[in-house]
Amino acid sequence: MKIIISGGGIGGLTAALCCLHHGHEVTVLEQAPDLGEVGAGLQISPNAMKVFEALGLAERLADAGFRPQGIEGRMGVSGMRLFSFALGDAAVKRWGSPYLHIHRADLIAVLQFALQVKAPDAVRLGAQVEGYVQDSNGVAAVLADGTEIVGDVLIGADGIHSPIREQMLGPDQPQFTGNVAWRAVVPVDRLGSDVPDPVACAWMGRGQHAVTYLLRGGELANFVGVVERSDWTNESWTEEGSRAQALADFSGWHPTITRMIEASDEMFRWALFDRAPLKTWTEGRVALLGDACHPMLPFMAQGAAMAIEDAFVLAASLSKHDKIIPALESYQSTRLARASKVQAGSRANAQTFHQRTPLGRLSTYGPMWLAGRIAPGMIQARQNWIYGHDVTLVGD
Repeated sequence: MKIIISGGGIGGLTAALCCLHHGHEVTVLEQAPDLGEVGAGLQISPNAMKVFEALGLAERLADAGFRPQGIEGRMGVSGMRLFSFALGDAAVKRWGSPYLHIHRADLIAVLQFALQVKAPDAVRLGAQVEGYVQDSNGVAAVLADGTEIVGDVLIGADGIHSPIREQMLGPDQPQFTGNVAWRAVVPVDRLGSDVPDPVACAWMGRGQHAVTYLLRGGELANFVGVVERSDWTNESWTEEGSRAQALADFSGWHPTITRMIEASDEMFRWALFDRAPLKTWTEGRVALLGDACHPMLPFMAQGAAMAIEDAFVLAASLSKHDKIIPALESYQSTRLARASKVQAGSRANAQTFHQRTPLGRLSTYGPMWLAGRIAPGMIQARQNWIYGHDVTLVGD
């Protein structure tokens, strides 16, 4: 089949590689002039790594990323450890694949290189998709200049402001969560003794939390800080904020947090909006993928992983079914419940991380602390349904 993919981000490039893996032709339409990515880190949990292992990319990603030793929860001001559990070899033993941290730009570079090797002419840059037309014989992506790119299937991997989704389902109605996220990437040689531990750590506080982890073999530290505030509601991934304001938001917090903010060259911020799960992701020969159909709040670190899972299931479904529409319907039925459950879990974690009252903190963090000491495996086991999932078992 000839597969058209709108969007050259993580989801779109992974979808292209998965479609090639399953024997299809691909054209990726990306509106930007290049496939660069704004500087930030992300976590690739074992469920997503299984896809990259199937694509033969795991070793290259490991070389570009950082393999954390564990996952921890701490109090944001005192730094008191609430719980921890091992990753590294323990993740492979328990969930079948490693857990990885990687810079978004490095992930994009690996995916771009792999796609260039397999299909040198697959990516078309400066191609802004505004909509689509379809009939019983095919589908065409309609570009801003009026050009139509024709194929058998169109995949909308075009993000939270997806024109494909808007044509399919109408304008979305996102709800502001009352949370604003700060993010920065800092060279560790600027941090002295305050370098974050080599783990994925969630730091919890009153109406706010932070996440820290390392990238690029430990050369960079990634910071995300989320605060409850209502005076800024711009849903932008690339807008710079004031370092002084970020420091004010995390005043009095543990030195690991404040030192990272102080040492950053720039602080980006974006308002976090929530969206209800969609009831359908497909229309005829058109299907949505990743943030276009299930945008995630960043509180389970599963946004990229869900798009990566989508990509493999969609490509496999197109190969397993003789007809396109049943194939896309099968993709949706396979993915909808899981993606919606992760969306709900991400939403719930905001409350877990931001307990404001003494009673709320005691009732939430007390059991975490106790479980971390007498039953650490219980905390680890709660991740089984996420990290142990293997979409590649649908077969080639």
